[in-house]
Amino acid sequence: MISTWRTRRAMRRAAKKTTITLGGNENVELSIPAHFRCPISLDLMKDPVTLSTGITYDRESIEAWIDAGNRTCPVTNQPLRSGSTGQDELIPNHTIRRMIQDWCVDNRSNGVERIPTPRIPVSTVVVLEMLSAITEAAGQGDLNECKKLLEKMKNSMKESERNKRRVVANGAAGVLADAFDVLATNSFSPSAPILFENSKFVLEEILALLSLMRPLDSLSKSYLSSSQHSLRCMAWFLKCGDMPARRNAALAIKELCSDPQHLNTIMTTNEFLEELIDPLFKLIKNPICATSTKASLMSIYYLMSSKHDLRSRFVKTGMVPLILEMLVDSDKSVCEKGLGVFDEIIKCEEGIELAYNNALTAPVLVKKLLRVSDLATEFAVSALWRLCENGKNRNDGDVFVEVLQVGAFQKLLLLLQVGCGEKTKNKATELLKILNLHRTRAECIESVDFKDLKRPF
Repeated sequence: MISTWRTRRAMRRAAKKTTITLGGNENVELSIPAHFRCPISLDLMKDPVTLSTGITYDRESIEAWIDAGNRTCPVTNQPLRSGSTGQDELIPNHTIRRMIQDWCVDNRSNGVERIPTPRIPVSTVVVLEMLSAITEAAGQGDLNECKKLLEKMKNSMKESERNKRRVVANGAAGVLADAFDVLATNSFSPSAPILFENSKFVLEEILALLSLMRPLDSLSKSYLSSSQHSLRCMAWFLKCGDMPARRNAALAIKELCSDPQHLNTIMTTNEFLEELIDPLFKLIKNPICATSTKASLMSIYYLMSSKHDLRSRFVKTGMVPLILEMLVDSDKSVCEKGLGVFDEIIKCEEGIELAYNNALTAPVLVKKLLRVSDLATEFAVSALWRLCENGKNRNDGDVFVEVLQVGAFQKLLLLLQVGCGEKTKNKATELLKILNLHRTRAECIESVDFKDLKRPF
């Protein structure tokens, strides 16, 4: 009762006056009727909706209240009875909306703009009917009907974030992934190029919609990885599709590779793996957008981590020098993923050999220490440790001199002082012990890396 009384008192006070600034410095005090204000935000309602309790709120405010886990009416404290989210109780109050619009028109000379008529959000019933129709059309191979339904769903999702949440919450990702699997199985075949050409657009649209629903749930991932046709179809789009299709295929493949359960399924499909290596490399070598580059790096990292013989396959594509050149000038996210791929690829003999003989390796790795993020530093220390271990096995002291000359010793000391994970700490300690033996030969501090450090004197 006290909470309700305070709310009403605040509403009465807020409803007395509001200040609207006109074109110049002139201020006009304008009284807004209390029943035009949302009881939650106390602002003029743009899309008034009424609950079963009879209280009217602005849709955005009451949906935020419900999304926060509340299941009661904010004013009356009565429970919301309809559905698990209470969203079905939000009934548009057209009478109040028209009254507000009329009030805005009457006061337009005071600088008040008329609120636009809101679009009715998509309902759960409409979403379920749409998904059922997509499943039926895909099963019957009705590509035209599939195309119309996918366009309708895409338009609904683009209309508002609220519609997008409603579509995703009703299992759209799983239905679309199932439809993709059905269409790919029925049409993606070297012996039926004409059939695939007809269904290609629908398959592209499904991938585009799935990219809007990330992260994908387990069911949708299961459908995408359930058959060789689906996997190879995605690989085809990754290699031969236009720019949006390649991007969306890269995102879908990354979703599968990031899940250990579905990654194991992928590893058993050798033809799919063979068709992935070159397209993933080309998306990094000739990037089409930052999103596809990051997705490709993540997929490569997961693939090499799961199947070690793939490391040498990626080495043969030219991945080692490409990653080093990319790391010279890249943003935080790309740098983290690039360092992860580099640390993974130099675990094979061919990879460490190329890295050892590349002039960029030591400078780039040392440069990234303590400059990007904790994760990037972890990968850089690990890669430096592998590089120096390889030099120790070769009994080649030149690599240690090179690492010292670019300021590794000082950065590693600073890293231990700042703090890091246990594995990184152990590798940094080993590196310092190795490098300390060669400090008399050459040492050079790159002062730019320490310009922001405060001196103790």
